[in-house]
Amino acid sequence: MAQLWGGRFEGEINELAWKFNASIYFDKRLIKQDVQGSKAHVTMLAKQGIITDGERDQIISGLDSIIKDVEEGKLEITDKYEDIHSFLEANLIDRIGDAGKKMHTGRSRNDQVALDMRLYIREEVKSTAEALYDILDTLNKIMKDNLGTYMPGFTHLQKAQPVTLAHHLGAYFEMFYRDSQRLMDVFTRLNFCPLGSGALAGTTYPLDRDYTAELLHFTGPTANSMDSVSDRDYLIEFLSALSIIMMHLSRFSEEVIIWNSNEYNFVTIDDAYSTGSSIMPQKKNPDIAELVRGKTGRVYGALNSLLVTMKGIPLAYDKDMQEDKEVSFDAIDTVKNCLVLFTDMLRTMKFNKDQMAKSAIRGFTDATDAADYLVNKGVPFRDAHGIIGRIVLHCLEKECGISDLTIEELKGFAPEFDEDIYDAISLKTCVEKRLTVGAPGPKVMEKSIARNDKRLRAYWTGVESFKTE
Repeated sequence: MAQLWGGRFEGEINELAWKFNASIYFDKRLIKQDVQGSKAHVTMLAKQGIITDGERDQIISGLDSIIKDVEEGKLEITDKYEDIHSFLEANLIDRIGDAGKKMHTGRSRNDQVALDMRLYIREEVKSTAEALYDILDTLNKIMKDNLGTYMPGFTHLQKAQPVTLAHHLGAYFEMFYRDSQRLMDVFTRLNFCPLGSGALAGTTYPLDRDYTAELLHFTGPTANSMDSVSDRDYLIEFLSALSIIMMHLSRFSEEVIIWNSNEYNFVTIDDAYSTGSSIMPQKKNPDIAELVRGKTGRVYGALNSLLVTMKGIPLAYDKDMQEDKEVSFDAIDTVKNCLVLFTDMLRTMKFNKDQMAKSAIRGFTDATDAADYLVNKGVPFRDAHGIIGRIVLHCLEKECGISDLTIEELKGFAPEFDEDIYDAISLKTCVEKRLTVGAPGPKVMEKSIARNDKRLRAYWTGVESFKTE
């Protein structure tokens, strides 16, 4: 068993306790970040005259050789080591001797792991933002092709007023765009370097923390050494942002599942993103959408787990904080996989436009516009509301739509009706006359799409500001 703290102890740790305490099983994911941080640390140590330039070069060369051997399968990361830090240090000493023993000068595992996690999360924030771009771009392209695709808009999952597919998907564009802004906000707060904080109280070595932060492309060093090693706010913020992304994906998945049902038949999901039944040969199930919806709870669980873990921890570092990694790694992998798969499913999905339009007509989505028609003819709104309600009841009995009634039938409810009612309540008219900002009218939607184009063009400028290397 390779550990960095054996000098104080006379006996061996219990084997089960060793495995319970060890983090090598999951923090081996941080090997590149640990090497990156260690190389910056020894570069700073040499600059400050704490180690020689030759020792710095030996350490850096040794770390590079370890990474190379791990990547080529020549060196295995095993549970012989307590964590990734001890694995690297032990192997470094084996390779370069006493110079390797100086790598940890002026550093604790507390600020070391705090750095590793920030480096790792910083990269994951960027890659998640890149995955969000793909779904935003896909949505905007579908919106451009569906400015005149009419469908029912819903409230309470009941048909309410006609909208277009472009307008409906535009709502999700706004959601995912806000998600991207949240990620940029998370990056701004996490991008400070904790290295040099030591265990909790800094160090007596003359470290140059500003220089280390600069080498690692951080905005600067963290301000308080106790907070530096015990802060996981940035990780909680990231998990919160991931949870909101999953909420949006789950809402969208729910709609795809409903739209895919025989009763709606609004969409046809590509075979590549569907599965069948082992007993019912007619089935084509929206499994990807259902799994995305299901995995949302998994990501919520990661956020709640870390919140509960952190709620009772006194300053500064406590071993409980080791529990931040497994749930975070799982949540990050889950969200990125969900974004990629959902985007691909959406990109290949066929929208059944005729069925959407028929559903809007059958669902009396023109009822509000019929009431507005009467108001414009001088009928008080409350009276118009009641008249259209009675017409809807009549249509339900006849199993028809409002526009299917003759003008004589309509006049039987209100003499103000005239032949122009049919144009006034057509799907095209109902949508096109809605011209306020944010409404589904085509002129408004064209402006929305132009704004989306502008935001997407500027998107990479924001992502590239996530300088990580």
